[in-house]
Amino acid sequence: MRYRWLGLAGLGVAAALGLSACNADDLVRVNEDPNNPTSAPPPPVFTFSTRIAMQRFYGRTPMNMTGPVLTAQHLAESQYTDEDIYQRLDGTVTDGSFVGAYTAELSNFQAVIDAGRAAGEPLLWGPAQVMRSLIFGYVTDVWGDVPYSQALKLQAEEPIANPAYDPQKDIYAGLFKDLAEAVTATATGGVQNLGGADPIYGGGGLQWQRFGNSLRARYAMRLANVDPTTARAELNAAINAPGGLLQSNADNAQIEWPGDGVYDNPWSANNKSRDDHRLSKSLMDQMVPFNDPRVPVYAQPTQCFTQPNAPGCPASPPQYAGLQNALTSDESATLGKVASRPGEVFYSTPDFCINCPSLPGASFPSFIQTYAEVSFILAEAAQRGWVSGSAASYYEQGIRASMEQWGVTNQAAINAFLANSAVAYQGGTAGLRQIALQKWIALFTDGIQAWSEWRRTCVPETVKPGPAAIINTVPRRYQYSVREKSVNTANVDAAIARQGPDEFTTRFYWDSNPTAAPTYPGASCGVR
Repeated sequence: MRYRWLGLAGLGVAAALGLSACNADDLVRVNEDPNNPTSAPPPPVFTFSTRIAMQRFYGRTPMNMTGPVLTAQHLAESQYTDEDIYQRLDGTVTDGSFVGAYTAELSNFQAVIDAGRAAGEPLLWGPAQVMRSLIFGYVTDVWGDVPYSQALKLQAEEPIANPAYDPQKDIYAGLFKDLAEAVTATATGGVQNLGGADPIYGGGGLQWQRFGNSLRARYAMRLANVDPTTARAELNAAINAPGGLLQSNADNAQIEWPGDGVYDNPWSANNKSRDDHRLSKSLMDQMVPFNDPRVPVYAQPTQCFTQPNAPGCPASPPQYAGLQNALTSDESATLGKVASRPGEVFYSTPDFCINCPSLPGASFPSFIQTYAEVSFILAEAAQRGWVSGSAASYYEQGIRASMEQWGVTNQAAINAFLANSAVAYQGGTAGLRQIALQKWIALFTDGIQAWSEWRRTCVPETVKPGPAAIINTVPRRYQYSVREKSVNTANVDAAIARQGPDEFTTRFYWDSNPTAAPTYPGASCGVR
C-alpha cells in the first residue's frame, strides 16, 4: 500500500535516520532526487515526531528542564539562574518551542493522520491523533489560547498561513472530541499498525485506547474549577470508553530509549555535559522529612555527604537537601554545593554523579502518562463524589504505583511511609490536599504537568518565587512567540484582547476561577 502527503518539517530527517524499517518502493517521490525525499510512509514519521516531541517537552529546552520544571519547583538552577528567576522565559526565548511544536511534531503527526485516514487504517492514524492531542494539550497549558482549529492547514487545498487563536475552552472541547474519536476508531482494529515504529506501545491498539482515555481524564480534571459539570461528564466518558483507563504500570505511556549515545533519555543527555541543576528545596522539603522512599531515586546525596571535605560544606550536612529556587547566581553557586543533584537514574557518565555504580540514565524511560497519575485522578474524583470507589484506596494505589514506577522495591519502607500520620489519607479537603501533593511529587520530570497541577490546586503552598525572581508571583503562563506577534499579528492581538495581557501573571480559561478549588489558600497562592 502506498501513502502520500506533502513534504513536512523534518520528514527527510525521519527517513534518513532509519528509525523504522521501510521499503524504498513504499516512498512516493515527487521528484527523482534520492537524497532529498519529500514524502515518507507513516511509521518512520511517527517515530521521528514522537522523539522530537519528547526532546522538546521532556528534555532541556525552555519547555522542561529550563522552564516548567523550574517554575513547578521540582528542580532549581545552581549556575545559570536566568530561567529560574523568570528572566529568560519571555517570548523571545520560548519562541522556538512554540513555533517548533507546530512546524515539526504537530505537522508530522497530522501527516500520519491524513495518510492513515486515506488508507482506512485506524491503527495508523488513531495513535497519531492521541499524540497530536497530547502536544496540543502541552501547548495550550503553557500559553492559553493558541491556534487549533485552523492550525496545521498550510498544506491544505485552501492553505491557512496565519491561523486564528482558539479560546482555550474550545480547544479543550476539541481535545475531548479528538480523543474519543481516536479511541473509538482504534478499537475497531485494522490491517496495519505502527509496529516497531511505535516507541511507546509497539503498535498495541488496546494500550493506545487506554492512553487516549487517560489523557481525556487528565484534561477533564483540569476543568474542575471552571466547569465541573463537563469535567465530571468527560471523566466518566473516558472511564467507560473502549479499553478504559491505564490499568497498571505495564500500561504506562513511556519512551524506552535505546541508550546508544544517539537516542538517549533527554535528562541523561543533558547531564552528560552540564551540572547546573539541583533538586528544588520545595520538592525535597515535601519528601525528606517523611522518609519518602523515592528520595534516593530522584536525588543524589549532597556533595558534602559524599565529599565531606569539599569547600563550603558544613560540619554535619544532611544526606539529601534541596536548593532554593531563584537565588542570585553567586548564591546558587555557593548553596548548590550542599544541595542534591538529580538521581543516578538520570546519568550515563560519572562526571557529575558521585559514587554512582550503574549509571542507567541513557536508557531510562521518559514517562508521558502513568498509572500513578490516573490513580490520583480517580482519587480526587472519588473524593468529589464523581465516581464510585474509595478515595483512600485510589490514593494509596497512586502512591504504590509511583514507587513501583521509580523502582522502589522496599515494601517495608513503602508501608512505613503510608503509615506516617502526615501521609495516611485523611479525607475531605485535607484529603484533596494530600492527593494533589502526592500527584505533584509523582509527576517529577514532567514539568508542564506538575506546573499545571500546582496552578489548579496551589499544592504545595510553599511554591513561591525565590528572592531574586523578577516578579513576585509564580507565572501562570508563558508569553507568546515574538515571531507570531510579527507575522500573525492580528490573530495574536485578538487572543490577547480576549484572554488578557501577554504577561506571566495572566490567568487563562481553566485557571480563571482559583477560589473554586477546595485546596486554594487564598490570595497568598504563589505570591512572594
